[in-house]
Amino acid sequence: MSVVRPEPLFANDPTKCGRGAYHLSRKASDRHGKFRKLASTACENHGMKWLPQLLLSRSDVSDEQAMRALQISGDHGAFTILVRRWETPIRRLCVRMTGDEHRGEDLTQEAFIRVFANRRQFEHGRKFSTWLWRIALNLCFEEARRAGGRGEQPLEADLKNAPLSQFTIGDTPEICAIERERAELVRVALSSLPETYRVVVILREYEGLKCREIAELLEIPEGTVKWRMAEALTQLGQRLRPLLSDGPRQA
Repeated sequence: MSVVRPEPLFANDPTKCGRGAYHLSRKASDRHGKFRKLASTACENHGMKWLPQLLLSRSDVSDEQAMRALQISGDHGAFTILVRRWETPIRRLCVRMTGDEHRGEDLTQEAFIRVFANRRQFEHGRKFSTWLWRIALNLCFEEARRAGGRGEQPLEADLKNAPLSQFTIGDTPEICAIERERAELVRVALSSLPETYRVVVILREYEGLKCREIAELLEIPEGTVKWRMAEALTQLGQRLRPLLSDGPRQA
């Protein structure tokens, strides 16, 4: 009697690419957690030796190993690993660089589409995260140039008119309202920084990259990264000090 085997969770179909691969990886990622538990139980209880053990230990696969599998066979399982691990930080980066949630989401999707489409260009021995950060940043820089060409106003235009008085002492809950207000002021002030300063602050303060890693990513000396960071913090302080020192107004 022939054994009917279930279709693998991830299809190694090199003909699927780009946008389709990205959406496939999103769906596979949602199912992956449940599948791992089911597959593990099946192997233990029913002797299903044929079930690919790689699927049971994919959390142990490094980014570089996953990228190598994607290069060699277009493995959608490997691509799913990369999307699951990196989608959130890349989205954060894109949203903070553009100052727009929807643009950030679109650029995040485009970044992973480029990863899949350009997978054969990834050089063995390189660090995947550096390559991915660079792809995402280049997309943000391209978007900024397009926005400038369309004559869109940067977010710093909103800074002077950011209303501190909309949250008053009488608001409930008061502290939450004040913190939301201040967080918004910081967001707007960050968006008002020149691009070369803003990217350093985001990578260092929000994403936790070291100055050495930022220097490698941006292909500039580490000393330049430190100088830009210091200048960025000075400019942020100059923008925020007058606004935050006033504090919330009494009703």
